[in-house]
Amino acid sequence: MSPESRCRHLPGMPAIACFAGLLAATAAAASASAAGLTHLAHALLPAHGTLAGPLAPLLPAIACIVLFYAYALLLHRLLLHALPLRSGPVESSVRAAFGYQLYLLFYLMVFNALIRSRVLPIPLMRPVYLALGARLGARTHTGGTILDPAFVTIGHDTLIGEAALLVPHVLEGGTPAHFPIVIGNHVTIGTHAVLLAGVTVGDHALVAAHALVAKGTVIGPGEVWGGVPARRLRGARADLLQRGQTA
Repeated sequence: MSPESRCRHLPGMPAIACFAGLLAATAAAASASAAGLTHLAHALLPAHGTLAGPLAPLLPAIACIVLFYAYALLLHRLLLHALPLRSGPVESSVRAAFGYQLYLLFYLMVFNALIRSRVLPIPLMRPVYLALGARLGARTHTGGTILDPAFVTIGHDTLIGEAALLVPHVLEGGTPAHFPIVIGNHVTIGTHAVLLAGVTVGDHALVAAHALVAKGTVIGPGEVWGGVPARRLRGARADLLQRGQTA
């Protein structure tokens, strides 16, 4: 389900009004903090210091943008703690629906642009995804896009290729739902591959470039999958399984 299709489930005025207030407060806090930091830097550094260079006029704006996203990420995590999203279809209760609506607004209006813009280099996207709730093992990086990071768990030493897409959400019978994607250790996901909701990938497996792994697929340790829809191209190699047992 693309961001565009999820727009059909945008909330009514109460959630929009709440989101607008939170967004305005976040922007105001970021602006005030940036102004304070800039003033402090000017006070501490000499006039001929780094703040007097050609980039000096841009520093307050850059600081404001960085602080805005930092505060927005913190607020997002607090909201997920207070109004957690559960696996499966979004509950029809007022509280669950309101929490999902706020989550969706933050995703579409704030974080979607950051995730998809490719402004940040790959190493810097790791802390962003961690802040958004993804569970990433050591030395794991992604050149692709992780949607709904709170529903994604990836082991250590795994590489997600350029423009790959992990999509833990679906639209079933008109109701949005989330099913976790779990990827093991030493896994390679090829460029432009797509993993849909509920996919599990075992240790040392490989998903070929441009593969489309259907919802709920289980890829065993050491297996190689590819194609549209993806199917097993090669079974697990004994050396990979032995390496996985000793890792």
